[in-house]
Amino acid sequence: MKVLDLLCPLGHAFEGWFASEDDFQSQHARGLVQCPLCGSGEIRKGLSAPRLNLRASADAPPEALPASSSADAAAVPSPQALQAAWLQMARRIIAGTEDVGSRFAAEARRMHYGEVEERGIRGQASAQETAELLDEGIAVLPLLLPEAAKEPLQ
Repeated sequence: MKVLDLLCPLGHAFEGWFASEDDFQSQHARGLVQCPLCGSGEIRKGLSAPRLNLRASADAPPEALPASSSADAAAVPSPQALQAAWLQMARRIIAGTEDVGSRFAAEARRMHYGEVEERGIRGQASAQETAELLDEGIAVLPLLLPEAAKEPLQ
């Protein structure tokens, strides 16, 4: 099993697990490797530290990490923590809304004008449709939800 640290053009870092280097190259060439946050297929490998399982080191106690010298450093979340929080939020939005697809603008209007009961919806709308909804006083929030948030990550 080969574990790779992968990066997209926006700097999102994530792990990919592959049977071999050839497996990674094959999946990448077929467009199967995508950033779980933005969906970009322009993926490059980052630097990965190898993990060595040495029997002798199993008995040795783990080395302690140096304590942070700044109290503020603990308050700043890591990029990985921010990415995890973003995916968690996206999954909560998906779980609590109905996907109406390209009917988003029409369905939002129907709810706004009381033709149907209000509920949480998501879908696609063009920039012009979004502007028209906002002009009518219909609150919408353009939000890119990554495909990875719509199903379990493997």
